[in-house]
Amino acid sequence: MRTNIILHYSETSGYDTTGFLRTMKSVFNQTESNFEVTIINDSSKNISKDVEAINQKNNMVNFIEYEDEPHAVQLEKAFTDSNADAQLYIDNRTEKVVLKRSVLELCVLAVTNNKNVGMIYGDYEITANDEVKEVRLLKHHLGRVRDNQDFGRVFFVTSEALENSESLSADTKFNALYDLRLKISEKYELLHIANRYAGSLYRVVSQAKAHNVFDYLLASKDSQLEAETILSGHLRRIGAYLEPGAHYSNRPAANSVATLKASVIIPVNNRPEFIYDAIESVQAQTVQEVEVIVVVNGGDDDPTVESVKNYLPGGKKYDAGKPEVHLLIHDMNNLGLCFNSGAKIARGEYYVQLDSDDRLTPDAVEKVLEVYNSDPKIGMVIGSYEVWEKDADGSINRMEEIPVVTHDEWTEENGRNNLLRINGAGAPRSIPIALIKEIGFSMNEEPFARNYGEDYQMVMKISERHRIGRVWDPIYKVIRHSGGTDHSIDQNTIDRNDEAKDFMRKESILRRIELNKKN
Repeated sequence: MRTNIILHYSETSGYDTTGFLRTMKSVFNQTESNFEVTIINDSSKNISKDVEAINQKNNMVNFIEYEDEPHAVQLEKAFTDSNADAQLYIDNRTEKVVLKRSVLELCVLAVTNNKNVGMIYGDYEITANDEVKEVRLLKHHLGRVRDNQDFGRVFFVTSEALENSESLSADTKFNALYDLRLKISEKYELLHIANRYAGSLYRVVSQAKAHNVFDYLLASKDSQLEAETILSGHLRRIGAYLEPGAHYSNRPAANSVATLKASVIIPVNNRPEFIYDAIESVQAQTVQEVEVIVVVNGGDDDPTVESVKNYLPGGKKYDAGKPEVHLLIHDMNNLGLCFNSGAKIARGEYYVQLDSDDRLTPDAVEKVLEVYNSDPKIGMVIGSYEVWEKDADGSINRMEEIPVVTHDEWTEENGRNNLLRINGAGAPRSIPIALIKEIGFSMNEEPFARNYGEDYQMVMKISERHRIGRVWDPIYKVIRHSGGTDHSIDQNTIDRNDEAKDFMRKESILRRIELNKKN
């Protein structure tokens, strides 16, 4: 099997020619020698002599000169100009990549031993600030359709898979690799080579960067729209795309116990210092036909219990003229249990989300109800929110660098398809109580579930059958603090959360395929 090894040389890569030549040395040093090299050069500098000087085995080297062409055009040109049986693409556009000597031999053997493999990707090492860390990637399946899924920087692709898959869209500037892997996955397997011990395929030299759950907000609008187009095309080809307005039905009618407009259910564990503000933000609503149901899941000894009791009859913060507060206590931390048990006693027509460390704006419920009243097919309303930060002195301040989170990608025409691409859906979320009782929140029954994504799963299920209404004004304040679940998150937690949501995506895609078959 002959392989074409493809990589980039650019003066804007963030590292110098010496760094590029180190990558080239790792290419020419491979234990498998049956390969040629294609260098995509968008630099004005001629480096052919530098490359020739380290090409000890005289492998064929081809230069493709580019300036402003989209990434997809560069890749298609590199693929089609080669007659090799496979392509090993090194994405070194922004970071230096150094191959292990045996990576090509490993890939050739793996694709030979595993039938119907179209792409191979593998675990790698990353070095930043003189520290080496192993990065273990998730194995591909039908639900891995996020555009920010890490597949690494090195990809072994068979020419057969390229020939039998849809070509890359020529105008794809930002997400060519996302487009490539989705298209190959439609007919071929994406094979993951795992590193159990000292088995990384390559090393990436990078600058360390902390994880930030709001990174996606900073992506350019053009990049987001391009990724949406790519995913929509993929869903159409596999029969999982939901056409605008398709399959919608009316939401179920409220039952006789719904004597209030809304029930705000707050699951909480060991946050006595936050629960006051959360409860009082509900009691300050312009619509007073609401109730607060606080579900403490840390048992009777959880200090939050005493804080909530202050709002019950006889408590020092009790006010009979304000919306009523109810207290449920569970001795196990299961968020699905909290939501379902809260819904079981709710007297509101609609559930409204509120995390224990966040706050509703005074008009939140009012604006949510307006959206429901506009269309009986709306089965969920999702709002917009601001991100605030709690300082050491207890004060909160708006994080101006993070724009109001509106999730503009949730369009009337394509929002429910686009939902599969991103991890968020907006806040607060509101669901008819009757629909919660019909569907039910997850209670960690699925693989990988760890008190994460219960409401995300509900968004997917409801959006398959009902319209999703939106409130575009900020009606929710997310409070970031040192004890928050999105603060200083480690890679194991990130992977566990991604496993959970990607499994939910897989189940949703399978449901959508069946739904489309019936209609």
